[in-house]
Amino acid sequence: MRAAFNGGVWLIAVFFVLSHVVAAAERPNIVVFLVDDMGVMDTSVAFLTDADGKPQRHPLNDFYRTPSMERLAARGVRFSQFYAMSVCSPTRVSLMTGQNSARHHVTNWINPHQNNRGPFGPPDWRWRGLDEQSITLPRLLKSAGYRTIHVGKGHFGPEGTPGADPRNVGFDVNVGGRSIGQPATYYGEKNYGNGPKPAANAVPHLESYHGTSTFLSDALTLEAQRHVQEAIDKKQPFFLNLAHYAVHAPFDSDPRFASHYRESGKPPAAQAFATLIEGMDKSLGDLLDFLEARKVAENTLIIFMGDNGSDAPLGGPHDVASSAPLRGRKGSHYEGGMRVPCIVAWAKPSRSSDVQQRLPIMAGAIERQFGAVYDVFPTLLHVAGIESPKEHAVDGVDLESLLIGRQEETRSQTFLMHYPHSPHRSDYFTVFRDGRWKLIFHYEPASMPRAARWQLFDLESDPYEADDLSAKQPKRVRSMGQAMLDRLRAQGAQFPVAKDGQELLPLTP
Repeated sequence: MRAAFNGGVWLIAVFFVLSHVVAAAERPNIVVFLVDDMGVMDTSVAFLTDADGKPQRHPLNDFYRTPSMERLAARGVRFSQFYAMSVCSPTRVSLMTGQNSARHHVTNWINPHQNNRGPFGPPDWRWRGLDEQSITLPRLLKSAGYRTIHVGKGHFGPEGTPGADPRNVGFDVNVGGRSIGQPATYYGEKNYGNGPKPAANAVPHLESYHGTSTFLSDALTLEAQRHVQEAIDKKQPFFLNLAHYAVHAPFDSDPRFASHYRESGKPPAAQAFATLIEGMDKSLGDLLDFLEARKVAENTLIIFMGDNGSDAPLGGPHDVASSAPLRGRKGSHYEGGMRVPCIVAWAKPSRSSDVQQRLPIMAGAIERQFGAVYDVFPTLLHVAGIESPKEHAVDGVDLESLLIGRQEETRSQTFLMHYPHSPHRSDYFTVFRDGRWKLIFHYEPASMPRAARWQLFDLESDPYEADDLSAKQPKRVRSMGQAMLDRLRAQGAQFPVAKDGQELLPLTP
């Protein structure tokens, strides 16, 4: 059920659901540092582990340069198995709501101008995205006294809808956010796509940088610092959602870092992508330096993550090139499409910090248990001392126990990813991960039930998804398939439809 609160009524309602309220001065500042199209292998930080749980480096870790990510990882916990939806808008709405995309129904990337459900997609999927009535993380934090700041990519709703402006979903400030999913250009010399005839995907609100050499990632970082400074001056806790357009196409090479990759042997687009990664990493380092210089780093929690798998221009959609050694990339049903980097850390760890004593995050740790994008919502509400309204279903689980090193045997090791749309790199599928096992169902709307098919992988013995076991283990496929369907039904999932309009559910083999 969706809430229908507005204005002052909404604020009063939220205050009634606050629990174990922490004085505003004692609340931590929060930064979500979200990178577009950054997969788990697009970094010099080794996230994948060996059988003993130790970080395992691969060739791509030696290609990319991300010293600021290394700095942050040394201060906190990095997740080797952290999941997002395989395309951007579903992940961003999951981050804002704490819900799986199967529940919130934003199951595809949002086309800024039209309903892009695909020929057999659910007719009433939530293509208009979030609005003023949506219960969101920034709205709840704002009602508890936070200054809520959005800088960068929004993509919460199409043009002409409330979700096109992040201020309508709970942010006090919006710089750069609108309906678009990618920038026209990263170059300030080109006004980020603005001009007498602005490009359809021009980045707004950055006029003071037009005509300069300020790369888009830097402009957004400077704006984030400016608005954080205003919150600091007012002695107000802040929530910063710094959602970089990087490293999404277009692959505009950042001239500051181009020489680092010129002799790499990689194609020009891959070299340009690497410069976007390094420029994003510089933004992270600049932000950490800024927080330390303003003496608020000890009171600031940072969650760094990608929004879906890698889109590095290194190979085909199911090649291992872009996410090697993982299979697949952005938009696919394989691990390379939905496993993303995630680091959670205090900006400056301090044993003497009262706030940090309430959440003593391990330093330099690697967590192998699952985490997912919808876990961020309950985690941050708990850190801020806020309860989510009881009528708002939350699929995420607080990450606290994993951050402080308290293993929970009862913690669910499952993940559901539902994509009932086309066209994309993978069309019409549901993924269900349960421990070591991963099940994929492929809907075939044009020919179901005859052509529907399953894939089953044992990620413990086959982490790169080379050996489909579905034909060898039909009993496991049946039991996991039923669990998948039960989870989809419990979350109110919408399914592809056949030509006759009949809804298509996963078929037990």
